[in-house]
Amino acid sequence: MSPHSKMFARKSAEDRWERVSASDFLGEVTALAKGFIAAGISAGDRVVLVCGTRYEWVLVSFAVWAVRAVAVPVPSACSAARLRHVLRDCQPAAVVLEDGRHAGTVSGIQHELTELGRTWRMDMAGLEGISRSGSYMDSTAIRFRREETTREDPAAIMYPVRRVVATRGAVLTHGNLLASAEGLLERLGPAVSDMPAGEATTVMGVPLADIHGLAALVACVMGRVRVGFPSRSAPLLWEMRLFRPTVLLAVPWLLEAAHRGERSRASEVGWDNLNTFDAATDLAVSFDEAPRKGAWKRVSRVMYDWMYTRVRDVLGGRVRVAVCAGAPLSERMDRFYSGAGIPVYQAFGTVEAGGAFVASGPGVRGAGTAGAALPGSEVRVGADGEVYVRGAGVFQGYWDDAEASRAAFREGWLATGVRGEMSEAGFLSVGEWARPQACLLPPRDTLVSGSAALPAAEEGAREPSLAGHVAALEERLREHPLISQVMVIVEGRPYASALITLLREQVEYWRLVNGRPLSTPAVEITADPGLLREVQQVVHEANGVVPSEVRVRAFQVLPEEFSVQSGLVLPSGELRREMILRAFAEEIDGLYQVPEAGGRS
Repeated sequence: MSPHSKMFARKSAEDRWERVSASDFLGEVTALAKGFIAAGISAGDRVVLVCGTRYEWVLVSFAVWAVRAVAVPVPSACSAARLRHVLRDCQPAAVVLEDGRHAGTVSGIQHELTELGRTWRMDMAGLEGISRSGSYMDSTAIRFRREETTREDPAAIMYPVRRVVATRGAVLTHGNLLASAEGLLERLGPAVSDMPAGEATTVMGVPLADIHGLAALVACVMGRVRVGFPSRSAPLLWEMRLFRPTVLLAVPWLLEAAHRGERSRASEVGWDNLNTFDAATDLAVSFDEAPRKGAWKRVSRVMYDWMYTRVRDVLGGRVRVAVCAGAPLSERMDRFYSGAGIPVYQAFGTVEAGGAFVASGPGVRGAGTAGAALPGSEVRVGADGEVYVRGAGVFQGYWDDAEASRAAFREGWLATGVRGEMSEAGFLSVGEWARPQACLLPPRDTLVSGSAALPAAEEGAREPSLAGHVAALEERLREHPLISQVMVIVEGRPYASALITLLREQVEYWRLVNGRPLSTPAVEITADPGLLREVQQVVHEANGVVPSEVRVRAFQVLPEEFSVQSGLVLPSGELRREMILRAFAEEIDGLYQVPEAGGRS
């Protein structure tokens, strides 16, 4: 790679996109690595990084790897309980915080963290707070450590995002991450190989603290795809219009939201426009399904290209290929975008398998599936439906848990803990791909870690005013004296869910009436099974006044109310929905997690 090649793009202080060359990136990473060495970070030490998806995340992680230390990424939206578990489990030598939200959590248990030497906050001294102490150092020390690094060295400890806090940390080596990236590049490389040098660009639409985001980042760096990191203060679709990527890297809800948004705009104009939009959608699906694209089909598709252009414009107008990671994109949406001129390739993997072991690609595509086994990976489905995998991307074990590490394997095959189906053509459907949505939710009375899941409602006819039904449901829920705020999430999701906050004085009254100790923290009160059953009953009753697609099937009770001070509420009292979606991304994703086989935690 040329030193002048543009590897990344970030937002400047003036909120403009600016490109970062390979030489500039290396210089920033080296400066941070010197700071880590000056702070006493040694090979094998753990560095916990609590940060959202931003350019600084990449700098810190690569600097950690440059000194042969181990990165432990944690989402900035994680709960205090989850962060405490990670800190106690991995015993880090250093912690890097994005801001002050979790400073109290770290300081509160610092006496238990015997190896913790330094804690840095990006919002105070910036990354200069790390690099300043090593500014006197020669770069030779960094080169020596980098040259000593092998594929067998641990690179990251990943704690999967699940509904329970006490998850095990999967130790991934550099070899695991590289193997997954190499497999993805071999499968997806032909999709971007015909783009001129420097034209392959993407916006990081997958969380970096998630294994799919990490695998995608490594693959983009190796494949010379320039990665842009958007501002978190603006909606992702808005940033994409400005950045205009040629490769769409995102979770499925983004594609679903773009389609649904254009359909909603068509309905606002009139029923004729809506019928035309639906007809164009059906035609794109039919076009992709057809094994042979006859002249009539090609002509019909051209007739509706004006509508497909509108959808493409929402994604920036230049997208030539879309890669969906993690959760499934429905077969209909998969076929719609492919039929509309944006080939969609899905990928799937688990933390223990390095992030990706199956994916689609040019010439290897099963619409609506996770794809076929990547080069270097073997995948099979057991008699009980559990997916097994082996290959260079599979980890060696969990952090400091030899027994769990042994139990993760069956005769040399990693038991992934998810169920799936394999087609005769070798395409894998995993979890939500393989089973009805209703099967993904626990029984009605199941209450786990402050969450409650509701039974699926019967399907009904979709009404045009979805936003109106959502507003009506939220208002109905707020009528209950216990509930303070409600945000129902529907757009781009397989079913409706909700974030709920409670009135503090009503929670206190509930605690007294139900005999809970005075010292019980708010986070434990809002996770109390008795309280959750009461909220669940309120939600169940409110569901009866709205159509089936708006009925809340899972919700999360949060321990604190949204506030103006937190930036989540406008002075008028209106919720800042986009900010809440970003701030509580982990909690929301937890409401849509696929249950795992074998009761693994």
